[in-house]
Amino acid sequence: MLLSQLPNHKFWGLLEYKPQWTLTLRGWLFFILVLILVLISFSLSIHPFLRVSRPIDADVMVIEGWVPDITIEGAIAEFQDKNYRLMITTGNEIGRGKYLSDYKTFADLAAATAIALGLDPNQVVSVPNKTVSVNRTAASAKVVKQWLLDSDLNIKAINIYSHDVHTRRSWLIFRTLLKPEIKVGAIAFSPSYSESWWKTSTGVKSMIMETIAYFYTKLIWSMEN
Repeated sequence: MLLSQLPNHKFWGLLEYKPQWTLTLRGWLFFILVLILVLISFSLSIHPFLRVSRPIDADVMVIEGWVPDITIEGAIAEFQDKNYRLMITTGNEIGRGKYLSDYKTFADLAAATAIALGLDPNQVVSVPNKTVSVNRTAASAKVVKQWLLDSDLNIKAINIYSHDVHTRRSWLIFRTLLKPEIKVGAIAFSPSYSESWWKTSTGVKSMIMETIAYFYTKLIWSMEN
């Protein structure tokens, strides 16, 4: 007698026979192929998505102070080309080397770097924030908003200038925290490895970390703000 033909009382009601569908070898191969194509498509599309550039008409540029010097150079070129009125640098306390440096925050360091690279000191303002262990970009956005509202400049729009794939997340955070008083655009600086990010460890690590961080910000942080 087949197992499926045995009455249930033979197994004290503990077992039950159910026919089911399962993937064949060809089915598994097709599933794996589709998964690979989805992953490739995601990898090719997520990078330009995170490295967003959506500038708006604004007199003020905000640059995140933690970015490398080459990004500050790019910001200055953009600043001068578009005739901005003011550059605001952000950032909290420098985690290492502050006792040996004249600059204690990333905001101050970025401002000094911009001036050293030729920007008029009257056009650069450092707006540091208190050191926090999480949501550092949000902390920067809050103090920038307060500084703009307290100033007599009557600023209604800014462009946030950031580094490569970090830009989308910064744009989301600044837009969320500065609305409705101030509109926010975004400009991404693209380093040399950006177009072939998968060929460098820096590019791969940046992509993985920023993808996770963006979806956390979008799905969890945004709901709380």
